[in-house]
Amino acid sequence: MGMDTVAIIGMGNVGAACAYAMMIGGVAARYVLADIDEAKRHAHALDLRHGQQFAPPCQIVEGGLDAAAGCDIAVITAGAKQRPGETRLDLAARNSAIVREIVPAVLEKSPGAIVLMVSNPVDVLTMQAAHLAERRGTPRERIIGSGTVLDSSRLRRLLADRLGAAVGDVNALIVGEHGDSSIALWSSATVGSCPLRSFRPAGAPPLSDDDLQAVFRNVVNAAYEIIRGKGATSLAIGLAVARICSAILRNEHAVLPVSSLFDRFGEALDQPVACSVPTVVGRAGVTRIVHEQPLSPDELGRLRASAAIIRKAYQGIA
Repeated sequence: MGMDTVAIIGMGNVGAACAYAMMIGGVAARYVLADIDEAKRHAHALDLRHGQQFAPPCQIVEGGLDAAAGCDIAVITAGAKQRPGETRLDLAARNSAIVREIVPAVLEKSPGAIVLMVSNPVDVLTMQAAHLAERRGTPRERIIGSGTVLDSSRLRRLLADRLGAAVGDVNALIVGEHGDSSIALWSSATVGSCPLRSFRPAGAPPLSDDDLQAVFRNVVNAAYEIIRGKGATSLAIGLAVARICSAILRNEHAVLPVSSLFDRFGEALDQPVACSVPTVVGRAGVTRIVHEQPLSPDELGRLRASAAIIRKAYQGIA
């Protein structure tokens, strides 16, 4: 059995953060840093190697797409990043050409790989990558988008702050688009085993609908705030990618709100789309979609609207 290898294709801020988070977490035994910018990828490789004394043992190699051959997971972060004032969907046309070039090349060189899309708009590009994969005989289950794993983490952090609870005890999901039409599933959110809408912060009543909407607006606007302040989001998405890759390589069967292409989702969606819903993730990629996830009527309607936005954006690049 070979070494678990994660190739990171695109060594900008996000690619570097993914490599750094995985290296610290000991996610894989070998990391391939791939980028057409030789100077940048070499600089990141050197920077990471210089810290290897302080992290679990691993190999760090660098190169072009050829260097990624035989990888277990290909993390694709290549592409244009959001500019201030730009939505993720605005990136679709610019980044779809990169996906069209990279995904078939990766699957040709690494036929057993899981492809993890991180480039935005992640749902549209995941849908595109899954169709490209199926055309060459690769199961769509092996194409995953990072989806709303980060959005859900942001939600949990903000709720934990408001509730005076540990972030690990807040169980709340965001589904749909990784973007402006995402949906918070308040109806099934819990703190410990207590329903969120019943949980009382110390000396205060439970969070009201207005409180919850204010928290959700902060989640949706978080990326824009970070982009304004430092030009790009990178550190938290790096940690989110490390979590997904760990679930894959360790065959955890973890339930994560990743994006993938499916034909239906419970009673909510009955046309093909790639968006984030609770998904069991393991070594084969998507093990199954959690169709039994409860949704309130409002959540169901919002999810249908979000899926329609993603489908329309995909039709614009297909």
